[in-house]
Amino acid sequence: MARRYDSRTTIFSPEGRLYQIEYAMEAISHAGTVLGVLAKDGIVLAAEKKVTGKLLDLTATKEGGYGGSGEKIFLLNSNVVAGVAGITADANSLVNFARQAAQRHLYLYNEDIPVELLAQRLCDLKQGYTQHGGLRPFGVSLLYAGYDPHHNFQLYHSDPSGNYSGWKATSIGANNGTAQSLLKQEYKDDITLEEAIGLTLRVMSKTMDSTTLGSEKLEFATLTVDPVTKAPKAKVYRPAEVDALLQKQGLAKPDEDTEMKAT
Repeated sequence: MARRYDSRTTIFSPEGRLYQIEYAMEAISHAGTVLGVLAKDGIVLAAEKKVTGKLLDLTATKEGGYGGSGEKIFLLNSNVVAGVAGITADANSLVNFARQAAQRHLYLYNEDIPVELLAQRLCDLKQGYTQHGGLRPFGVSLLYAGYDPHHNFQLYHSDPSGNYSGWKATSIGANNGTAQSLLKQEYKDDITLEEAIGLTLRVMSKTMDSTTLGSEKLEFATLTVDPVTKAPKAKVYRPAEVDALLQKQGLAKPDEDTEMKAT
């Protein structure tokens, strides 16, 4: 029966469902995990990279840019960082749209776009793709970590249907149910950024498919506020910085040379 109603995003099934949206959600549930935790003095984002390999050229991420491989975590504006789960090509299109929307707002009002407004702009676009015939929905969910001087730090999640919601801590992608149950147990309202970093890495270590954590499989970002200028500071960690963080938390993978000597 479903086949009669899943050929268009504009056709409701007799149960009132839009199957194409549900298929997009299913695609996201198989993507790499993305985790966001809101702290009182910042926000942490972590993402599992699926595209790994010894022949992958990561020169640019080690030497220049703002860090990261650009696969899962993106800088949308000086006050907003996003983590994506799903079809990366769709994510690139949405990221470009979000960056343009942020720059238009800056040009018109001479201030950074509020993070909820940016989430609304993307959700308006995504909702349009569920309503007009001939277009499939975007197969990607986003976590927005942002800051504005009125509402301070905020964490939002949006999905292919165009819905968005605010969270204290949440997860999207594969194993998101396990990650959310772990976050429910350990999250505290007065958590600091350092504690949030430790919590995020511990949860990622338990939910990722890999048995070991390393910079080749993990992207990491934080959003804080400069204590002097009060301006938001987004930091997407480079591979060496991710490895240093894992080492500090005792979650780094064993050194191969040490393992060879031990055996």
